[in-house]
Amino acid sequence: MSQWIPLCQLDDILPGSGVCGLIGEHHIAVFRPYTDEQVFAISNIDPFAQASVLSRGLVAEHQGDLWVASPLKKQHFRLHDGFCLEDETHSVAHYDVRVRENIVQVKA
Repeated sequence: MSQWIPLCQLDDILPGSGVCGLIGEHHIAVFRPYTDEQVFAISNIDPFAQASVLSRGLVAEHQGDLWVASPLKKQHFRLHDGFCLEDETHSVAHYDVRVRENIVQVKA
């Protein structure tokens, strides 16, 4: 059975950036690209560098989708599903995420 796990306050995430959280053993990167309550959650582990860094990447729009560029090797991961633009075999997990009463929650 899945449940919604609180991760942080929405205000902890500056618009246009991401934060890292831990749910169980999973490093989760949560991004808030705009000033509203829209948030996205993907794995924080860069599969090319095996490092927990994606939350520190740059968020940008490309072909109508939002992406994060890894700060290490610059591969791009689509925020809504974790798809890797450069190599789909290295896509990352994505997580359902929502905001309730200013609390960011991830479905685990």
